[in-house]
Amino acid sequence: MPGELHLAKNLSRLYPWVKAPFIVGAPMRVMSGPELAVAVSRTGGLGFLGPSVKTQDMLADLEKATALVNKLRASSSAFHGLSPTQYPLPIGVGFQLWSDDIEIAVAAIAKYNPCAAWLFAPRQGQKDLDAWSLRIRNASPRTQIWIQIGTLAEALALVTSSERPDVIVIQGADAGGHGRAKDGLGLMSLFPEVADALTESQIPLFAAGGIADSRGVLAAISLGASGVAMGTRFLASHEARISPGYQREILRACDGAVTTTRTLLYNQLRGTIGWPEEYSPRTIINKSFIEHQAGKSFEELKKLHDEALKTGDSGWGPEGRLATYAGASIGLIHDIKDAAAVVHDTREGVVQRLSRMNEHDS
Repeated sequence: MPGELHLAKNLSRLYPWVKAPFIVGAPMRVMSGPELAVAVSRTGGLGFLGPSVKTQDMLADLEKATALVNKLRASSSAFHGLSPTQYPLPIGVGFQLWSDDIEIAVAAIAKYNPCAAWLFAPRQGQKDLDAWSLRIRNASPRTQIWIQIGTLAEALALVTSSERPDVIVIQGADAGGHGRAKDGLGLMSLFPEVADALTESQIPLFAAGGIADSRGVLAAISLGASGVAMGTRFLASHEARISPGYQREILRACDGAVTTTRTLLYNQLRGTIGWPEEYSPRTIINKSFIEHQAGKSFEELKKLHDEALKTGDSGWGPEGRLATYAGASIGLIHDIKDAAAVVHDTREGVVQRLSRMNEHDS
């Protein structure tokens, strides 16, 4: 893919601090907090706050993120020229529509004006996406609507809706956390099919699911992506809100096809039930899942899980029992870095690989 990296003009205008390639820190529930979101954005990416356990908890995260951004404006060159009266807050916020409270969410967006709202997992499909999009646009016209999908049918519904999004995030089946339970495709097949179908829409398309380094970013760009979203890679960052035991398991695990699986077991053990039936999370396999497959009763698994909760970091790992949501790209993650280093190193890796390709073709 010889050529130069550049941002689409509309994205450059909306997110003037972002550098090519456009790297997004995905809104991982709870674990993508203010420190992580701001660190990604200050390095020329776009960081998102993840959904909170309760929607009102997002208010504290937005307040802290705003304070961090204002401190950076005053003490460094970060976000230089982005006056808060002219530009929205240079981070996004993520919502799981099936569980989040639309009234609280819209009020928070109206108060803090984040630059983007990432919508995912509606219980009533396009109807809920339309309702949220309309309310957010009315409350904060500068907040861009990002919608995550995992099938062609979802994408087609978006572009025929009266509330078309500003960005569509196409998530492949390798993604960690909650994705399509049965009808998910890998990004290599899913993205180009959706892109072909949406050619006339001119909506920027972002790739997600299994991207953890510059090779994945470059592959996504070659498929036509305007940018990429990474989640699991940022779990192994210093700014992530994550237990050390969980983080060590991200580094230890490899061979994601064997060591991860999609299962609702950990949702049930944790009591996080109610997800729409088309979604199921990818997690690293540990004793809870192995014993579940061997036929141990849920009651016994629940008892052992709750005991493991009291043990701290040892609750994670091959002998652990706690949920370790992560993508199939875990084998590509070997160290913990500052989020800024993740963005910088990934970007430089893309530039170097692209340069070598150009030299090869010259």
